[in-house]
Amino acid sequence: MPRNKIELTPAQAKEVETLAAVLNHTQIADYFGIDPDTFAAIRKRQPDVFRSYKKGKAKAIINIGGNLIKQAKDGNTAAAIFYLKTQAG
Repeated sequence: MPRNKIELTPAQAKEVETLAAVLNHTQIADYFGIDPDTFAAIRKRQPDVFRSYKKGKAKAIINIGGNLIKQAKDGNTAAAIFYLKTQAG
């Protein structure tokens, strides 16, 4: 007998965006009490969940990246070197 597919509600899909800024996909699955493979399947079949996950990750990168660039511009040599090594080769 096939099992019912787990779906996230629109509110949960939006919550994924917030969670993705600080948690990886396995931790998000744990948060919702589901298996990581199930969360991967949900991301594939629910485009809104996939978009929320990607948007949350992007927001975190923008935030941290912006802070890194500010530190580099303010004279933090380590920040400048790290930025150049990762972004400029």
